[in-house]
Amino acid sequence: MIRTIVFTLFAAGICGAGERTAPPPQGELVLWRAPRAISGADWIWGPGGEQAAPAPPFRFVKENLGGTTPKVDVRDARGRSWTVKFGGEVHTEVFMSRLLYATGYAAEPAYFVPAGVIEGTSGLRRAKPFIGKDGTFQRARFKLRDRRWQYADEYQWSWTDNPFLHSRQLNGLRILMMLVSNWDAKDARDAEGSNTAVFRQRDAQSPVYLYAMTDWGSTLGSWGGFFKRGRWNAEEYERQTPNFIKGVKDGTIEWGYSGKHARDITEGITTDDARWILQYLAPITDEQLRSGLIASGATAADAERFRRAIRNRIEQLQRVAEINSGVSNAITQE
Repeated sequence: MIRTIVFTLFAAGICGAGERTAPPPQGELVLWRAPRAISGADWIWGPGGEQAAPAPPFRFVKENLGGTTPKVDVRDARGRSWTVKFGGEVHTEVFMSRLLYATGYAAEPAYFVPAGVIEGTSGLRRAKPFIGKDGTFQRARFKLRDRRWQYADEYQWSWTDNPFLHSRQLNGLRILMMLVSNWDAKDARDAEGSNTAVFRQRDAQSPVYLYAMTDWGSTLGSWGGFFKRGRWNAEEYERQTPNFIKGVKDGTIEWGYSGKHARDITEGITTDDARWILQYLAPITDEQLRSGLIASGATAADAERFRRAIRNRIEQLQRVAEINSGVSNAITQE
C-alpha cells in the first residue's frame, strides 16, 4: 500500500502560526507519495509515459497570457489539451517533472518538443516571435492539461503557511529547491503570481487535494539576486555547486542558496531531513540523470556537466547526512 503524507483536515478548528493565506480544503491533503521504482524509460518520458506524449498535428486554441512567459494552448491529434511554452524555461520544467516524479512529489506530464507545426495560429502577441507565419516552432515545452487534475484556485499555500509545516516531506521539497538552484520560490504571499498551487484530484472517490510547486522554470542555473541569477546554464550551475552546502551546526544544515523567500527555504533543515530525501535521491543513477537531461533538450556536453554537478550535490548531502547519524536510529516513514 502506497505510503502517503496525508492530513484529513477541516477548516474549523485548524490553527497555526501566523495568519493563513487561505483556509485549507476539507478532505485528504497530499504533498508526497512514496514513489514506485522508476525505470530508465520513466526518465525519458516522465510521469505521463510514452503513451501520453504529444501527437501531431497540433491545432491552435488560443494564446495563453498567464504568467510572464510566452505560451499558447493547443489540441493534439488525440484531442488532448496542452499548454505550450517557449523561451528560456522549456528545458528546466521538463527535467524537473522527471526528478519530482522520481522523488514522490506531484508533477504534471511535460515533454520537450524540438520542432513542429501549430496549425491555425492567429492574433499572437507574446508568442509571435516563437511561431512562424506557417505555424512552425522550435524548442517548446508541452505540458498536458490532465483532466484528472484540476487547479483548485480557491485554495493557496505558502512556504510558511501550509498543512505540512515541519514535516520531512516539506523539508525534502525545500532541499530539492536548493539542489536544482530554483531561486523563484514565489508563493501565495506574492502579488506577482504564485508558483505553488493546489490540485483537486477528480478521479478520487472522496475529496483529494494535491499540494505542489508547479513552476520550475528558474532552475539549473545560478541562484542569487536579480542581476546574478540564471536558469538552464550548466557552467553557472557547476560553478556554484561547491557552495551548495556550507556546513552543519548543531544538526542543522547551512546552505549557500539565495533567492526569493530564501530564509523560508533554507532555515531549520536538519541532517535527518537530508537522510530522509536521500532515500529517493541516492538511488538515481548517472544514466537516469543523463537520460532525463537529454530528453529535456540538453546537448550531450551540457547533460554531462549538469549530471556531474547534480551528483556532486547529492554526495554533499550524503556527507552531511552522516554527521550525528547516531542521534536518529531510524528515519520516520510517514
